[in-house]
Amino acid sequence: MGRIHVLSDQVANQIAAGEVVERPASVVKELLENSLDADATRIRIEIEAGGRKLIRIVDNGHGMGRDDALLAFERHATSKLRSSDDLLSIATLGFRGEALPSIASVARLTLDTRATDDEVGTSLEIAGGNILRVEDAGLPPGTTIAVRDLFFNTPARRKFLRSESTELSHVAALVTHYALAHPQKHFELHSSTQALLIAPAVLNAGERLFQIFGRETFESLIPVAAELDFAHAGIPEPPPWKRPADYEKPEAGFIRLSGFISKPELQKLNRNSIYVFVNGRLIRDRLILHAFTEAYRNIIPPTSFPVVLLFLEMPPQEVDVNVHPAKTEVRFRQSSFIHDFVRDSVRTTLMNARPAASFFTALTTSANASSSLMVDVSPLPGLDQPFYQPNTLVAESEPLIDPADTTTFDLSAPIVPESPGRLTFEGPGQSIGYDEVTHEAQPTLNSLATLKPLGQLRDSFILATNEEGLWIVDQHVAHERVLFEKILRERSVEKVQRQRLLMPVLIELLPAQMVTFAAIAEELERNGFEAEPFGPRTLAVKATPVGLEGRELEFVLDELLGATEKSAQVENEETRRTRIAASIACHAAIKVNMPLEPAKIDWLLAELGKTEHPTSCPHGRPIALRYSLKDIQRAFQRI
Repeated sequence: MGRIHVLSDQVANQIAAGEVVERPASVVKELLENSLDADATRIRIEIEAGGRKLIRIVDNGHGMGRDDALLAFERHATSKLRSSDDLLSIATLGFRGEALPSIASVARLTLDTRATDDEVGTSLEIAGGNILRVEDAGLPPGTTIAVRDLFFNTPARRKFLRSESTELSHVAALVTHYALAHPQKHFELHSSTQALLIAPAVLNAGERLFQIFGRETFESLIPVAAELDFAHAGIPEPPPWKRPADYEKPEAGFIRLSGFISKPELQKLNRNSIYVFVNGRLIRDRLILHAFTEAYRNIIPPTSFPVVLLFLEMPPQEVDVNVHPAKTEVRFRQSSFIHDFVRDSVRTTLMNARPAASFFTALTTSANASSSLMVDVSPLPGLDQPFYQPNTLVAESEPLIDPADTTTFDLSAPIVPESPGRLTFEGPGQSIGYDEVTHEAQPTLNSLATLKPLGQLRDSFILATNEEGLWIVDQHVAHERVLFEKILRERSVEKVQRQRLLMPVLIELLPAQMVTFAAIAEELERNGFEAEPFGPRTLAVKATPVGLEGRELEFVLDELLGATEKSAQVENEETRRTRIAASIACHAAIKVNMPLEPAKIDWLLAELGKTEHPTSCPHGRPIALRYSLKDIQRAFQRI
């Protein structure tokens, strides 16, 4: 008997389930995407025991007939594709035909469905991949799928599941993000005891964001929108000798970007709060994540990350979604073009918005590693009965959000004890339009030019005022931002000012620092340095950028040459240029505990107002904090 044999369908389906179904949230994702592809406008998800005991999804989509309901559980059976050519332009969320048979092979599944035009529906039951029952049933249009006892026949997979609260949090995050991506649809998420999410249909993503997370989170984000013709990307075409006689140049189409990005004051210590949707599909793509990092470079610290909710729309043929069984990774045909488009759009939005940091916000917020921008599933202490209110988000499980990242609950409904792990929200429990919630102009730094300085605080902070309120400006980081942008401008036109030293300064370096100097010597020269080796481990500096002298010169070179070999290898020319400019600006800037003349303060505030991004220094520290007039009036009980 030969060694090679063909696996049975049951084993093959269980192997496929290992790729598609990692945890209950994977099941919810596949079934939720099927509901969206079925043009459902109302979707209800019910979860018990974190999804181990029950996952039920009810939708009002177009449903299926009896034959389609049976065929849907065959491997690679799908209504989304007809030929291999369709793989080049996939416009649906699910298309591989693996999800339903894979789920049915590791769970007890019940399907109730009825097509809109049919008079009777179909009910079938499957356990471990075996069909147990098929019968006609009186059902409403749409589809209901109940998945019970997940991994009941694969105990090795079941024991790797996390706690019920952890699995529930993954489901809550997934449903929340798809609700954000499809604001025109009604979503509900229920656990066995509580309503976790009820989000009626609204007009746009702005309304949905306000509806779910409330005013405070909404006001900490900046809307972003951009569009670009793909013709600028140079769409590849077949050579003339391969074109048919009736060949017509394809339309390039457009790439559109919309969504929300966080102000620099809102930072996270990981990328878990960056959510990107491509043609309605939630993805995790390194290319896009790198574009965000570049967009926020020199605006937030390099160890912090922004909060992003971004929607990309492009022709289906420009993105390949068939590169991962769970369809969470994609490949772009014009990757560099899309990377630069996202980076430049986000950067331009930040430059134009110039958001002002609130004094109270700076006191109460700091970069934290909260799991994500998602609904809270922490328990409500002191409540015997589950609390439910339309358009509010209440849930149960272990705390997922850092308590420092929370605010108070403010609703006119019954008073609810504050949850220690809650990403809370405030506002009435009703849908509020995007225009209604943004009628107040967000504070920006465009008014820096109108500031009237009052003096210095401990010779380190400039106090100034205008009609908007009281401002506190860090004189060191303000001058650092001014110098940083000045250095980059002069560097771009090769007009960097330098000062020659009467006697060369000799600096002893380590062997690794000498290697680093050889790699960045050309860039140092373009930034105003004139230095050359003076022996095996000595550097002779003959000229420096204006403003650097004495110990500060040694500190700059030690900082620039102290970069590790690994970081030096991964940085590109732009990163190296900004790193050198930031270091020079930091050490040449006005220091703290330095008294300034009134004329110098006036000059500094005027120059700061002219910078492209006066929000933060190149290392990400805030420059100016605003204590608004309303905050002052509220503190004195005037309002």
